[in-house]
Amino acid sequence: MSSIRRPEHQAPPDVFYNETEARKYTQNTRMIEIQNGMAERAIELLALPDDEPCFVLDLGCGSGLSGECLEENGHFWVGVDISKSMLDVAKEREVEGDLVHGDLGDGLPFRPGSFDGAISISALQWLCNADKSYHKPHKRLYKFFSSLFASLSKGGRAVFQFYPENAHQIEMITSQSMKAGFTGGLVVDYPNSTKAKKYFLVLMTSSAHSRMPKALGVDSASSTTVQNEATRDRIRKSRGKSLKSGKEWIQERKERRRRKGLETRPDSKFTGRKRAGRF
Repeated sequence: MSSIRRPEHQAPPDVFYNETEARKYTQNTRMIEIQNGMAERAIELLALPDDEPCFVLDLGCGSGLSGECLEENGHFWVGVDISKSMLDVAKEREVEGDLVHGDLGDGLPFRPGSFDGAISISALQWLCNADKSYHKPHKRLYKFFSSLFASLSKGGRAVFQFYPENAHQIEMITSQSMKAGFTGGLVVDYPNSTKAKKYFLVLMTSSAHSRMPKALGVDSASSTTVQNEATRDRIRKSRGKSLKSGKEWIQERKERRRRKGLETRPDSKFTGRKRAGRF
C-alpha cells in the first residue's frame, strides 16, 4: 500500500481525524460496514465467555463503532482515543461505553487487572510513526504493551486488527509485545486475497491452555498463524547469542542499509559463505 493512501503518513492521528474527517468516517456506510466486520472478527478471536458479560477495553475506539459491536455481544466497554473530534462524535451518538482521551503510546491509566479483554481496530500501526521529535516508536510500543498487560486480568486476551506497512513493522510490534510479557502471534485471514486479507495480532497474558485461533480462508494444509511463544523462549535461552545464521544476519543488515538509502554491495552466491580457515 502506498504511503499516499496511508493516513498515518499524512498527519498525526489527533490532527488527521479532525471534526470533518471524524464525521465523514462515521457517516460513510461502506466504512461502517468494514469497521463492523473487523470488530466482529476481533471479538470472535477474543474468545470471551458466552455465558456472562465481560468488561472490554477498546483501543483507538474512534466514534464508538466497534464499541457498539461489543454492546451487541452483551459486553461492557471503555474506549480510549487520541482524537478529541472522534470522541465528540461518539458522545453525540450517545454510545454506552465510557470514553477516555489519551495517547496509547503514553501508556494506559487503568488499575491492574481491570479488563477481561481488549480489542483494537485499525489503530496499532499509528504507534510505529514518530510524530514528534522525542517519539521513539519501539519505546512507545513497549510502554503501551506493558501497561496493557497490567490492565488485563489473568488469562485475558487482546486482539488488534492493523495494517502493517512492511515486515519490519510486524517485527517491531510483535517483539515489543513479547518483551512486555505477552504470548500469542499473528493471524492472517484470507492471505491470498488482495482485498479481503486482514492482519490480526492475538496476544495472551498466559500461554497455559491457550491455543492460537485458526485463520479464515486457508486450507488446513497451510498455516497463516505465526506464533511468537517459541521465539520468545528461544530469545530467553540464547543468552545474548545471535539467533540468525551468518548469511541471514548479513542479508538483514544489508537490507536495513538499502532502506536507509545507503550504498550497499549487491548479494551474490558468496554472501555469507564461510571462508577457508575460519570457524
